[in-house]
Amino acid sequence: MDVIESIVHPIPVPRMVKVKQHFHAPELPDVVSAVRDELQKSGVLERIGPGDRVAVAVGSRGIADLPILVKETIQAIVSRGGLPFVVPAMGSHGGATAEGQRDVLEQLGVTEPFIGAQIRATMEVVEIGRLPKGLPVYMDKHAYEADKIVVIARIKPHTAFSGSIESGLCKMVAIGLGKQKGAEAAHAYSFKYMAEHVPDIARISLSRTPIVFGLGVIENAYDHLCKVVAVPAERFLEVEPQLLLEAKARMPRILFDSFDVLVINELGKDISGSGIDPHITGRFPTPYASGGAQVKRIAVLGLTPKTHGNANGIGLADVTTRKVFEETVWEKGFANALTSTVSDVVRMPMFLNTAEQAVKAAIKLSNVLDFNAVRLVRIRNTLQLGEIWISESMLEEAKTVTDLEIIGEPEVAVW
Repeated sequence: MDVIESIVHPIPVPRMVKVKQHFHAPELPDVVSAVRDELQKSGVLERIGPGDRVAVAVGSRGIADLPILVKETIQAIVSRGGLPFVVPAMGSHGGATAEGQRDVLEQLGVTEPFIGAQIRATMEVVEIGRLPKGLPVYMDKHAYEADKIVVIARIKPHTAFSGSIESGLCKMVAIGLGKQKGAEAAHAYSFKYMAEHVPDIARISLSRTPIVFGLGVIENAYDHLCKVVAVPAERFLEVEPQLLLEAKARMPRILFDSFDVLVINELGKDISGSGIDPHITGRFPTPYASGGAQVKRIAVLGLTPKTHGNANGIGLADVTTRKVFEETVWEKGFANALTSTVSDVVRMPMFLNTAEQAVKAAIKLSNVLDFNAVRLVRIRNTLQLGEIWISESMLEEAKTVTDLEIIGEPEVAVW
């Protein structure tokens, strides 16, 4: 028995109980019909003319039904006689390379055969203006040279700053389409000023490039689409604050305000920009956003397949596994950190040889007086919170929590 195992071996691991969290979650019954209807009734398609070369900007997030959203937008543009193609609009993601960004889209299901259009990936940009304080504003070269630009984005709270406009259409324009150089410029003064920079940069881009409309979507608490809205480009800054409020109201959460240990099965950039959503965990990468549960210690046991080794956000955890350490492709996270100027998120926490050791280490680090009474919550990831596991010690409290249903009996957990 090695030294680490001798320290954590005596720590008891609690029996776990499966519970179901119920959220008010309206859902689009037919995404294809919803997109088609919205594009038609909004009138935005009238902005596309025969022969127009249309760049469709698609980001790196694992948005529900993203391939369908892209495909239906492409087909709608074709129906107007347009010539659409997709450009990756994801700042520095995908390792800040054209090949990496194409790969991100393909892993999300946005492939040329499925969407019926070419993907044109480049990291080349065109400088189109500057903010009063001197920050340059960039635009993807392929998009800039197109006749029209259409943006597809999910509206949701950002993980590192708060404002009336956070993640969504404006951020896709300001940072996504700005590629690595645009993202770097937007982050230059830190996230403290991001709530100011995103709309200011978007305002310049919207006025100096041929962006004609955006397709914004909101997800419900179960990671399904509940709203699709087509927004004319000149109304992005007006409409997005209200959409953000709706998105915040639809977010899931852990229905316990505080507990000792949170165990997360998987972290990934396809789950959240911070790998694990701080609005769920209460651990934020900057002091410019807040919320979520109060948790003493966090253990991350694995990476999602779609993150492809990008462990950006692992620094928000206290412990992890050797498997995570070995699967991490450091350059991907480093590219994100250098661009965003937030370095804590790519620091590797203590890593243990097995998942069980990691859980035991988190329990020990929580400073709970009685290990047998540890309050522990286990989730798959921060997107999927419909069914979670709680330790047996939380069972009586769970019976008093509104919208929580106990659906299992205490059992020995397999880590």
